[in-house]
Amino acid sequence: MQDTTWDLNPKFDFRDEHGVRRGKKVSLAKIPTEFEGPFSGKEHGVAFKENAIDEIRDLQYQMFTEAKQSLLIVLQAPDAAGKDGLIRKVLGQMNPQGCRTYPFKVPSSEELAHDFLWRIHKATPAAGKVSIFNRSHYEDVLVVRVEDIVPKSVWGQRYEIINDFEKLLAHRGTRILKFYLHISPAEQLERFKKRLDDPTKHWKLNAGDYEARLKADLYREAYEDVFEKCNFRHAPWYIIPADKKWYRDASVAAIVRDTFREMNPQLPPVDADLDEIRRLYQRELGKQ
Repeated sequence: MQDTTWDLNPKFDFRDEHGVRRGKKVSLAKIPTEFEGPFSGKEHGVAFKENAIDEIRDLQYQMFTEAKQSLLIVLQAPDAAGKDGLIRKVLGQMNPQGCRTYPFKVPSSEELAHDFLWRIHKATPAAGKVSIFNRSHYEDVLVVRVEDIVPKSVWGQRYEIINDFEKLLAHRGTRILKFYLHISPAEQLERFKKRLDDPTKHWKLNAGDYEARLKADLYREAYEDVFEKCNFRHAPWYIIPADKKWYRDASVAAIVRDTFREMNPQLPPVDADLDEIRRLYQRELGKQ
């Protein structure tokens, strides 16, 4: 196995490397979509990811039993950047008893009859739980803006509403992590080809994915505004290079692990009389 002792070296911090700087305008065109960070290659990154997942499982279990804090993970990305794969390989490895994924697709008629956060708020995590958003409330300042679904007078006010919403969650004890999976147009097209070539993935095919490529500059501008206007210490954005799937997975695993470490969930105190429990155990053992 590759040497992973570099993990003890504080010089490389995934959150510092990929975190959006607050108050600064982001240019996605200047941020690489392919990156290997501190790893010596794919094998090294995969081994690190697996170790990080083991720790995430333990810390999530402690948070679940503690039942005081919660974690919200938001995933946004162009099509084929790997939200589903990231959930399957990394985030979905958490205990489903305390973790749930919510895919936010086109709003239903009932959802459209409410404010745009109505369907979002009821999916946020309760104390002790983790919620993973596959797309999110940010669609209401991205898709609706680029596709001209609502006027600027409507979506332009939503940044502040979103900020207040996330501040409310943080006040309640919810940590928020927001990831943008940054993929190049060439890599995206290659993944589209793999979908065409694989009958088991034909269900993912959508002509709208190709129409979105024609509006890539508009989506890039919309995302850059999100990063500038909705990025705070309690709800940070991370831009993750996603051309290499293994690096995407390893870096997100590292950031989630490090966040759990900071949250430092504790097992609840023991209320039972351990001496009495041991006595009862010995009694039952003696009956065998």
